[in-house]
Amino acid sequence: MIIGHGGNSKELAKTLGCAVDDIIDMSSNLNPLGPPENIEKVICDSLVKIRSLPEPDAATMRKGFAGFHGIDQTQVAAGNGTTWFIYTIPKALGSKKVLILGPTYSDYKDACLMHGLAFEHCLAKEPDMFYPDIDEISRMAGQADTVFICNPNNPTGSLILQEKLIYLIQKHENTVFVIDESYLPFVDRARDYSLVSKIKYKNLIVLSSMSKIFRIPGLRTGFLSAKNNLVEKIMTYYQPWSVNALAQAVIEDIFNHPEKIEPFYRKTREYIKAEKQVFLKSLKSVQGLQIFDSSTYFILARLTNGATSKDFCKRIGQHKILIRDCSNFFGLSDQYVRFSLKERQSNQRLADLIIQAVKND
Repeated sequence: MIIGHGGNSKELAKTLGCAVDDIIDMSSNLNPLGPPENIEKVICDSLVKIRSLPEPDAATMRKGFAGFHGIDQTQVAAGNGTTWFIYTIPKALGSKKVLILGPTYSDYKDACLMHGLAFEHCLAKEPDMFYPDIDEISRMAGQADTVFICNPNNPTGSLILQEKLIYLIQKHENTVFVIDESYLPFVDRARDYSLVSKIKYKNLIVLSSMSKIFRIPGLRTGFLSAKNNLVEKIMTYYQPWSVNALAQAVIEDIFNHPEKIEPFYRKTREYIKAEKQVFLKSLKSVQGLQIFDSSTYFILARLTNGATSKDFCKRIGQHKILIRDCSNFFGLSDQYVRFSLKERQSNQRLADLIIQAVKND
């Protein structure tokens, strides 16, 4: 298991002899705008709720999510982040052979290792700009009973069209496809790509994170959507009170005001689109760095000047900025790094440091 998927702000601060708040963390994939303004107020106003047990199955929270997406509440499970579902799904489904579309998030692999399950990766290739080969996925999916697909994918930012995923789901009826849409709210016209409304398929599970888009990772909240029979299998392993009282209060408040959700999404998308454009323009003519297209706000790059990701991240870190060393993603080497954009000043500072670091190698 990888402890900490991004960088370690406390460790870097200790190394540099500065305060943790002085570190700019551009290694973790969270909304650069921060959480909606009222979330911290909701938490403060809800502190009294920690004196009592929360709803054991987070029913009100599930109802809000289901209503927003136009599906039945019985087709939704709420959990302690999507990570809980990732580690539970293979066991609950009785998976024997798992296929993981990569290079991607390590927890799909770690979930298989935890349960002693056979797994293999279908790796997207750099010459294809890390866009997955649907035919290759289909060939390998026919030999698996469970497939994990992160869409859009972390760390590559590649996005598979809805119709291509449906093609796979329909073709392989005996294979369960787990589509992790944790980063989809950051994508323009996200509803055109989402499969939450397509859970009529008996072999489809969709994961939806609240942590990234609303920047509340510490609250640990996420949802699973699927047909009732699959939800029931997952709930066999569900522990009562898995979602704490403060997390439930925040998510309930979000879905109690559905008219605010899409404007918040839209504001976020417009912001990161503008920031990404400026950031990429700054690096356009830089030699020694290959940048890959991304559908979202984190960007994968390969160092082509002989530098290693470890040394490169260390060099950037000396200036109190954390970026992601991608050498521990299966399918990537020690030439890859990832940048997660923040506000303009930090983005420009990072761009300047990247240019300087690449030139000095």
